Amino acid sequence: MSKDDVTRINALIKQHHEFFGKAIPLIASENIMSKAARLACACDFQHRYAEGWPGERVYAGCEYLDQVELICADLTKKYFRAGFADVRPISGVVANLAIYTAMTTPKGKMMAMPIPSGGHISHAPKVAKTTGNAINGTAGAVRGLDVEYLAFDQKEMTLDVDGSAKRIRDFKPELVLFGGSVFLFPHPVKEISAVAKEVGARVAYDGAHVAGLIGSGYFQDPLREGAEAMSFSTHKTFPGPQHGCVITEEEGELSEKIKAACFPSLLSNHHLHNVAGFAITLAEMMEFGKEYHGQVIKNAKALAMALAAAGFKPLCEHKGYTASHQVVLDITGMQKTFGLGADIEKALEKAGIIVNRNLLPWDAKEGRIYKNPGGVRLGTSEVTRLGMKESDMKVIAEFFKKIIIDKKDPKSILPDVAEFMKSFSTVKYCFEETKAFEWY
Repeated sequence: MSKDDVTRINALIKQHHEFFGKAIPLIASENIMSKAARLACACDFQHRYAEGWPGERVYAGCEYLDQVELICADLTKKYFRAGFADVRPISGVVANLAIYTAMTTPKGKMMAMPIPSGGHISHAPKVAKTTGNAINGTAGAVRGLDVEYLAFDQKEMTLDVDGSAKRIRDFKPELVLFGGSVFLFPHPVKEISAVAKEVGARVAYDGAHVAGLIGSGYFQDPLREGAEAMSFSTHKTFPGPQHGCVITEEEGELSEKIKAACFPSLLSNHHLHNVAGFAITLAEMMEFGKEYHGQVIKNAKALAMALAAAGFKPLCEHKGYTASHQVVLDITGMQKTFGLGADIEKALEKAGIIVNRNLLPWDAKEGRIYKNPGGVRLGTSEVTRLGMKESDMKVIAEFFKKIIIDKKDPKSILPDVAEFMKSFSTVKYCFEETKAFEWY
């Protein structure tokens, strides 16, 4: 690599920061860290190894790394009201793999939320049973699990208890997994867990999207509702670095299996700098999470209401649209006049509004695929951390209306979006508020 390449890379990073500093970030799976957490992630820990459990490492030089990791685990247990926490997984997918390794046998059987209805690709089989098409989902492709789907109520946008109970009794899985990527409302963990345990299945919960809401006392409480373990990533509603974690209600046989799954089965280096950033963010959320996550949910509801008033169709009006950070728009009614999910995603991006296209549960039956689906998924975690409140959601909805319903040139809206975002350039809900998109 030449010096010119380095200069170009740095210029592209700077351009990215400048772009996001003027954009409205509405990706439901993204968030932004405080400066304190970013600095922790930039420390010398990123150059080091610490294989194994704190105090039992197979590398020297881990004295201070161990202390930070133990603090991180202790804060995790306090925040999530858990008896055990393994903070080593480097992502939500790896956290899920740790659960699969600890709670299933190779080529065993698992049930999870349907992928078209919002289940995550890490929950999926290797091949779709209905079509024979390759999915290469993590559960099937990596662990070799035979995956069947729980029943999903498309109107209520959550799992169907009676339908899922019948499928569990018929299939008799080793593991029932709750959670998903589209997660508007709590899952009926208590009711379905009882059925899972009837057939000897273990129960886990993928809280990647809603972990912050759960830790701050919102949404639901999986470990008290029947889940034996919860996996999650740490950069969605929990506004930390990109990392992962597994927690259980108490230490014991399962926690020992999870420890062994993380090392030596799945991890060598576990990105120690991100453990430090995770710990800093835990301290912030212990102090500010209740207020922050309460506002995240208020903003999601306000955004859905404002978009509905502007002429859009958010799902589940009859349930108040959402109980989480997410809003899902059904834009199939705009197909003839504007296009589908990918078309809207691209148009909004030109105006500096960052969203993602998303499958609706009924898209496949109506002939739509993920490349241009019938839905758009929005999230309010990041804009809330930048200081937005309910009234600001009305402004965002008006931008949507101008671009998609009024069909104004998105580039003509770009200066208005940039001007709007000047008031939201600081990371809030942390001990020291600092600029969000500074590049050093």
